[in-house]
Amino acid sequence: MRIPKLKEVRVFLAEGIRQMVEMPLYSAGISAYRCGVKVAALKNPKARKLDEGQGEIWKRLDEAVSPTDRYVWVHAASLGEFEQGRPLIEKIKRERPELKVLLTFFSPSGYEVRKNYAGADCVCYLPFDTPRRVKKFLYKVNPEIAVFVKYEFWRNYLHELWRRQIPVYLISAVFRQDQFFFKKRSAWYGHWLRWYTRIYVQDEGSRQLLESINVRNVEVAGDTRFDRVTDIMAARKDIPELDAFAGRKGDENRPPLVMMFGSSWETDEMVYADWLRTHKEVKAVIAPHEFDEERLDKLKKLFPEEVVLMSELKGDPSAGEGKRILVMDCFGLLSSAYYYADVAYVGGGFGVSIHNINEAAVYGIPVMFGPENKKFIEAQEMKTLGGGIEVSGAESFSRNADRLLYDKAEREKRGRWAGEYIREKIGATDKIFSDLFRVNK
Repeated sequence: MRIPKLKEVRVFLAEGIRQMVEMPLYSAGISAYRCGVKVAALKNPKARKLDEGQGEIWKRLDEAVSPTDRYVWVHAASLGEFEQGRPLIEKIKRERPELKVLLTFFSPSGYEVRKNYAGADCVCYLPFDTPRRVKKFLYKVNPEIAVFVKYEFWRNYLHELWRRQIPVYLISAVFRQDQFFFKKRSAWYGHWLRWYTRIYVQDEGSRQLLESINVRNVEVAGDTRFDRVTDIMAARKDIPELDAFAGRKGDENRPPLVMMFGSSWETDEMVYADWLRTHKEVKAVIAPHEFDEERLDKLKKLFPEEVVLMSELKGDPSAGEGKRILVMDCFGLLSSAYYYADVAYVGGGFGVSIHNINEAAVYGIPVMFGPENKKFIEAQEMKTLGGGIEVSGAESFSRNADRLLYDKAEREKRGRWAGEYIREKIGATDKIFSDLFRVNK
């Protein structure tokens, strides 16, 4: 029997002490957060949905999960992460039909929209990350494989999966220098990353950052969202109302420019409204991020006498006559609507962060967006290539929009660059799927 070296003993003891201190403190914090959600649920609708959803988890699992079935568990924090995980889920269902898929969400904004998603065999909330709930959840589901999407670092889940020797993967991950893993005072978080069987990152920079803290179970695979947007484009829905409003591309009666404003917030409208009001030759389609009655009234007042709602066109096709701005007051059509545009502006960049620019770029059109885009590799790379255009305010928007309006060759060139960028990024899903099931078949 080999006698451990002194250094090995020290490492073992240090790890044991760290675990003894870290786990109770972390779990206490999670329990406090759970109590906070219950209190907030008294007044906050989103917290109420989360609280109610947590109460339904075990009943839902009892009804939908059979102990004789084999499960792949996919966890997405919210809707954006779901769209990244979706290509992998659908490939599993196509190519490994003997496996069931359990999909979990943490955020109500993801769960409420996708709770009836047909691609999964069961959809529910993720139980809060306390030791008792984690063990109960894993006992009920007993997944063969666990897949977390992009930014999911639940300490107790990761440790328990590792302890049970259940392979666990992080896909489409992005790491930045300012994250707590890479700060001296919180470097202990980096130990969690070693519990993943493999981390699939989007770029080489993320791999190098992880290597700098001695995390080497990493592979550069790209972003599965690129596979998703190409699937969406292939399954694009025709939108007769937009066809009639914007005209077909190449039609001599089509306006000189049709611009799509996707996921638009009020802060975005402050940037582009003046330009749009003064360029009467341009037709615009605005898809507001939210469209309750108050929001729609504000848009109508922003462009007096020029707005028609999608719902109005559905009821009366002649309602769009003489109107220059179409507001989409419906869900589920944005990704198809970009097809009808010559140029896209994707909102959110003057708030927390930009929305999905790939949905527009896949159609080979230039994409404009605001300055809050630093967390998105595709925005940085598309800017460098010229298919993406960052605007810093109303003046910057006006200058760039004029150039795209009046210089057709420039517009087409930038659109071509955007489309080529998307095509070059396809393939992450196939790579990850191949790796997962080569190891675990």
